[in-house]
Amino acid sequence: MADNWVESTVADLRQWTDERGETLDEQGVRILLGLAREEMGLAGAHELTPDGLRRLLLEVFPETVVAGSDDVPTVLDALRKIVGQLRDTGAVPAPDAAALAAEIDRTGPEFAQVVAAVDGEERQAAAEVIGGLLRADGISLDDQEAVDAWMREFEALPEEERYARTEAYLREAGELVVPPVRLAPRAAVAAAARGSRLTGTILALADWTGERTLTEHDTLTETDAEDAAADLGLDAPRRYGEVEDEGELERLWWAAVEANVITAGNGTAAPGPACGDLRSDDDAELLAAWLPLFEAVVVPGHDYADGLDAVELVQNEMTGVLIHLYEQEEPTEPDILAGALLGHVAEAYDLTDAEAMPALVSDAFRLELATLEDWGIVEKSGEGRALTPLGVWAVRELLVADGFTAPVIGELAGARASELIAGLTWYRPEAADEEIDGWLASHDPKDAAADLLDVMRTGSPGARNLAAAVLHRIGPEAAGVVRAAQEHPLVSPYAALWLNAVGDSAGRELAREEYLWVFVDTVAGMLETAEPGEAVEAALIDAPPEAEMKVMVEELWRTEHPGVADVLEALGAHHPDKATAKAARTAAYKARSVR
Repeated sequence: MADNWVESTVADLRQWTDERGETLDEQGVRILLGLAREEMGLAGAHELTPDGLRRLLLEVFPETVVAGSDDVPTVLDALRKIVGQLRDTGAVPAPDAAALAAEIDRTGPEFAQVVAAVDGEERQAAAEVIGGLLRADGISLDDQEAVDAWMREFEALPEEERYARTEAYLREAGELVVPPVRLAPRAAVAAAARGSRLTGTILALADWTGERTLTEHDTLTETDAEDAAADLGLDAPRRYGEVEDEGELERLWWAAVEANVITAGNGTAAPGPACGDLRSDDDAELLAAWLPLFEAVVVPGHDYADGLDAVELVQNEMTGVLIHLYEQEEPTEPDILAGALLGHVAEAYDLTDAEAMPALVSDAFRLELATLEDWGIVEKSGEGRALTPLGVWAVRELLVADGFTAPVIGELAGARASELIAGLTWYRPEAADEEIDGWLASHDPKDAAADLLDVMRTGSPGARNLAAAVLHRIGPEAAGVVRAAQEHPLVSPYAALWLNAVGDSAGRELAREEYLWVFVDTVAGMLETAEPGEAVEAALIDAPPEAEMKVMVEELWRTEHPGVADVLEALGAHHPDKATAKAARTAAYKARSVR
């Protein structure tokens, strides 16, 4: 009976409503009672209390069930019927049933707000995922007919296949994220592009070529190529160590053709439409013409039908080096870059001359690095190398075109709190501090606090922790807003900590169970984005001494937090103290058992 009380209660409630001539949302009742059993540990509906009912509506339900605002009246009606049946059958005394009914009326409006907020976030997230799936399948979001056809096909798929495709997309999308960067002003980037030797040499080549007869392969004749190289200063082969590159003119020729600086076809050449744009005083026009040129020289796409050539191989792989420099906070030494490139080459290619090729690749890499420095894309910084502001801008443009999420420091200043918190996930600490300062500077403190508290009510543990950290950057002028939010179970302990920190009279010390809940919530938040070992290591930085920690771990399993078992399992697997780790594994078993 105890194990099946949800179904037996549903059956009793069905009979009760039939006798009254009313309808019953059986599935809704089953979900509510199931949450009361699985998430709250109740042994029957009669164990519901006003506080428990409030927690069910404001904490457990929003975190577990996907619902929309139009579902709120149905949920509240189902709860009222549960309470009415408990009252009429004497399962709970009439005064207790009245208190439960009053709590439904009191909590209903707040429940509606929570569901609306969560529903809005979920709809936005779902729209972003669907948009990503459409783009991945080559569907333009502007082609409504194609979008509708795709949606019909997607919705006709079995649920398992829809889930698998969505999961695969989210996994890939998570990998297609790069750290935020600071972009130079557009005028400065355009000035650097105008002054780049790449731009100057390409324009000189286009001017030299003019309107000219080409070979059947749309290249300069041998005589013209020799004359062009001599006139443009490209006749001396570039060298580094054992590597010599005689193909600079040919590389620049095909880059100019691909970027439409030179039009080549049917055996003739002429200035291309991008030739004038590269000379434009309009920054946007210039950069729009320069970017395809940059892409053409750093993503050449050589094939190896005639065997591996170290110079061409390195040129093909330099995009990986540029992305590495883009993602690093500090300049990277050339030896480290060369070592990473050699490791990739060894895995990706079948090197016929495995002994000589590594040295040749290393020399070719140094040669290419010098070229990128000469073009103003890479610069020396101490002993290391870093992207120039022009290089940062250009690499980011290519990443965005390839579907990467590439944040820019400062772009969240005018965002909603939920967007700020979601975006900060990808920020390094120093950049995150700068982004938060910019966001706070553009928001009224009270409004900012209210928006952050909304995120804490509706977000995951990770979002809640990050929002709480941002909230602590707001001064006492927001005290009234924080005080008003204390009643929400997910916010209350964090609000108390904040009020304490600003010296507000409403501040208080956390009760033991609240302290434990915050610890679990913090580690659960870390587990969303970090490996368990990393999360535990970070959590232990401010943890109490080992003896006290072991006692705390032994108590954690009683914490009313949906992530407590996962947190305990992480502690059990990665806590450095064997006794504490063992206690955590035992507590994890208890937590799973009671739930």
